[in-house]
Amino acid sequence: MNPLPYLKSLGIKDRSRVDWSSYPFSIPSVKKLQSLHFHKNVTFFVGENGSGKSTILEAIALALGFSEEGGTKNVRLDTASTASELSAHIKLIRSYAKPGDGYFLRAESFYNVASYMDEVGYLDGYGGKSIHAKSHGEAFMDLMTYKFRGNGLYLLDEPEAALSPSRILAALYAIDSLVKEKAQFIIATHSPILLAYPNAKILQFSDSGITEVSYEHTEHFRITKDFLNNYEHRISQLLDQ
Repeated sequence: MNPLPYLKSLGIKDRSRVDWSSYPFSIPSVKKLQSLHFHKNVTFFVGENGSGKSTILEAIALALGFSEEGGTKNVRLDTASTASELSAHIKLIRSYAKPGDGYFLRAESFYNVASYMDEVGYLDGYGGKSIHAKSHGEAFMDLMTYKFRGNGLYLLDEPEAALSPSRILAALYAIDSLVKEKAQFIIATHSPILLAYPNAKILQFSDSGITEVSYEHTEHFRITKDFLNNYEHRISQLLDQ
C-alpha cells in the first residue's frame, strides 16, 4: 500500500482574486470550497451531473501538468480548449514522495488520445494494438493492465462509462492491485460498484458544498439498492403502470 499520498490536499490560493459569480466559481461546490484532503490510496468524487466533480478533477489534472484531454503528461493535444480557469486558482499540497507514473483519463476525450497514440505509433502501453481496434471497455482495461505501472498518481473521470458491470468488477481488482504497488487514485464516478472499494474516501458534491460520506449514505448506493430490491414496484411507479 502507498505509505503516504502523493497529493495530500488542495485549496484556493486567494479567494479575494476570484470572481465568484462567474463559471465555474459559481458552482456551489466550488464556491464553498475551502480545502479537500485526499486519501493515500483512493478518493472518490460523487454527485449529480453539473455538481462540479469533473470540473475540480480537471483543475487538479491541469495544475499537475496534464493536458485537458487526458493521457500522460507527454500527451499534448489542442483539439479542444474548454478548460475552466479553476486550475490557476487552486494550490496543491504534495508530500515529499514523487509519483513515478501518472495518467489523467477523461472518458469523453479518450478517442482523441487514442488517435494521438496511433499517430505517434506508441502502442506498447496499450497492449501493442491500436486503441481504435478495440471496444472502449477493452481499451480502458488494457490501460489499467498495461499502461498503469503503479507507484503513480491516476486521475479518472467517470471510467465506468466504458465498462459493463463485470468489467467494473475487473477494474476494481486492477485498482486494488495498483494500490498495492503504491498507487494513488482520485476518481469521479457514478458507479455504486466502484464506490464499494474498501476504506476509500468518498467526497459528495452538492449545493451544500463538498462533504465526506460513507458508502451506504451515498445516493448511488441507496437508489441502486432500493431499485434492485423493489424493481417491479419502482418500474410500476415510474412508468405509471
